[in-house]
Amino acid sequence: MDISEIVSITGQSGLFKVISQTKNGFIAESLTDKRRIPVYATQKVIALENISIFTTGDDQPLEDVLKKAFELYKGAKSLDAAKASNDELKKEMEKVLPEYDKERVYVSDIKKFFQWYNMLHDAGQLTKEKKADEKHIDVAHAHDKATQKPVATVTKQHIPKPAAPKVSTTTGVRKSGTA
Repeated sequence: MDISEIVSITGQSGLFKVISQTKNGFIAESLTDKRRIPVYATQKVIALENISIFTTGDDQPLEDVLKKAFELYKGAKSLDAAKASNDELKKEMEKVLPEYDKERVYVSDIKKFFQWYNMLHDAGQLTKEKKADEKHIDVAHAHDKATQKPVATVTKQHIPKPAAPKVSTTTGVRKSGTA
């Protein structure tokens, strides 16, 4: 599971994957309908990897909580957050993360968590990591050069930070022409 390139954009519904960087921002692709949109540096963008959930101890990164939910639901979707009552959402969150802080995590946050989980599930972003198996397969194919295919390298795209607003440092200057 890798949510490093998944973002939420204020004013846009759903989650987006960062595709490429542009001069003024980046191009994002919707996880639900695969449409691409330009995202400018002036828009508010939140990377899912930077989100954590309040707990009674140390805060849990969203990626870890998504992994726990994936294991709890055994790879299936969770409940439909739009149709569930507030009490059902709280009970489900307790199953996923029993130590979540009930005073600082609002029902709207829990609802968004389950909506995001289902979106990521539908997009195929929630999978078990099999890095050990992939290394084993790579070693096994390294000896058979006739079947080995070239592997494309993928570079990690970085989400640009919004530019700081320009503030005039000259205040109170009079332009009257008299000294």
